[in-house]
Amino acid sequence: MINELEQIKQRILKEYEASGLPVIYAEAYCDEMMLPMSDGAALKTYIFRGCKDGAMPVILQRSPYAHALEIYKLHGRELAKRGFGVVLQFCRGTGESEGEWNPNVNERKDGIDTLQWLCALPWVKNVGYWGGSYLALTGWCMADCIPDKVRGMYLGVYGTDRFTSAYEKGLFRHDVLTAWAMENAGYEVRADYMESCKYRPHVEVDEALWGRRLSWYRDWVTATTADAPYWQEGFWKMLSEIPSRVKIPLFITDAWYDHHLGSAIKSYEKLSEEAREKSTLRLGCWNHSGQNCIGWEDPENLQNSEIVSMTKWFWDLLVEEREPQKKTEVYVIGADKWIEPGAWPMPVKEIRKLYLSGNYSEKVKNARELTFEQGECAGTAEYDYDPENPVPSLGAEAMLRSMDKVGSLFQPETGFRADVVSFVSRPLSEKLTIGGKLKVHLSVISDCEDTAFSAKIMEMRADGTSVNIRSSITTIAADCPKRYQPGEITEVCVDMWDIAWEVKTGSRIRIDISSSDFPQYAIHSNYPGIWSEQRQTKTAHQQICCEAAHPSWIEIPVIEKA
Repeated sequence: MINELEQIKQRILKEYEASGLPVIYAEAYCDEMMLPMSDGAALKTYIFRGCKDGAMPVILQRSPYAHALEIYKLHGRELAKRGFGVVLQFCRGTGESEGEWNPNVNERKDGIDTLQWLCALPWVKNVGYWGGSYLALTGWCMADCIPDKVRGMYLGVYGTDRFTSAYEKGLFRHDVLTAWAMENAGYEVRADYMESCKYRPHVEVDEALWGRRLSWYRDWVTATTADAPYWQEGFWKMLSEIPSRVKIPLFITDAWYDHHLGSAIKSYEKLSEEAREKSTLRLGCWNHSGQNCIGWEDPENLQNSEIVSMTKWFWDLLVEEREPQKKTEVYVIGADKWIEPGAWPMPVKEIRKLYLSGNYSEKVKNARELTFEQGECAGTAEYDYDPENPVPSLGAEAMLRSMDKVGSLFQPETGFRADVVSFVSRPLSEKLTIGGKLKVHLSVISDCEDTAFSAKIMEMRADGTSVNIRSSITTIAADCPKRYQPGEITEVCVDMWDIAWEVKTGSRIRIDISSSDFPQYAIHSNYPGIWSEQRQTKTAHQQICCEAAHPSWIEIPVIEKA
């Protein structure tokens, strides 16, 4: 039986074959060296070439993931056989590289040192940078400060706004950063993952369960707002400002169900006009690893091979030396097609509103009505939220460790939990093509000073099955300008990331309202203050108002009319 590594390698080889790039050299040479940085630390560096005569285009990668060395070597050999030079370097303190592993903070200096060395080599014709996830971070770190030989960067599943990847309205994305911290602490962490996510006070989980203090993780879990000094000073502030200074072409690619989507889009939107006019934004439907994450369909037109799009782009840029043109490509889920909207954000033709009603549906069991007519709304919907029994994440956009729960998946029937309230529309008389940011506006009442409200928007198909489109969460503290008094009516907004989705004729729109989505988001204790410092929890009684004076509704951006 073929093990997982061999399966990955076989898939990679097939994708290189599918790229259409001709094999020029039968074999590839690999040289190894310890490259000294400006402060004296030497970093393990691999150089792949198909021949050692003449100048050639070179692709650079910088990674902290030593366990993936075999995969990196495979990429190096396959690209070298097709005429590219490839330089792979392990980040400071990883692999055989010297120095201390301190995530993020050394990547700009070390990356610039490496680029200057590389561009000074006589056999280097020009340079492109390629990387996904942390390997994209190492590219972003130096994208505004590069030698002339660097022609462009292909950057996948990452963005420069770290706060957007870490938090949503004050709630930490456990299955992004807690998962990553446990796997990349610099030593083996043997603690149970779910126990770690639930530990209180969470700021002490490193010493209590992981064996030693991780100051950088403590920074993450205590800096809960975008204006916190941790995000507005030092490395992360610097990183967030880089896109506006970029001048070279970028190929920015991400996925509807990747935990860095929001950050990647913000990075593209911040690009200088010079860079944007020759850059590509490509948004598909896969997970962080590039795999199809539509659990109810095996689409024919997904085109999720990073290797195919990367090699084509670098061939045009580095070999043919053609300057790229501005391009935006997005995949429409449900329609199984790619569109080029011509601009970003996607041009919206109409904003539709669907109103939540306290009246029960006559057609769908255990569900309330969702209507396009506000006048049909009345009443409230109520439930109790117990932080000790959170709603499990299923179909999510921001998860890393729990990859089997990522994407658009079949959802439970309405009424599956007492603390999840469902609302459904009538069957649609025509298809609805959503494009952009869905928003859920809620008028709410709670008996706690602070609490959370989560929302999941779904397509309930004609056969009665439901699949998730988008989900997100908010807190009263994040949305209310003044301290909330329990029992008052207040308004909150559940903001969701961009999506492109075609809802079929005959389907219904469904939305589930609750107060938790774990471990995609940290569990709200129902106490005010910094979530990671909370030591106890209490149950909250929640009310969703659905009256004309205090409406709750979904805001739907429509990009195509039937």
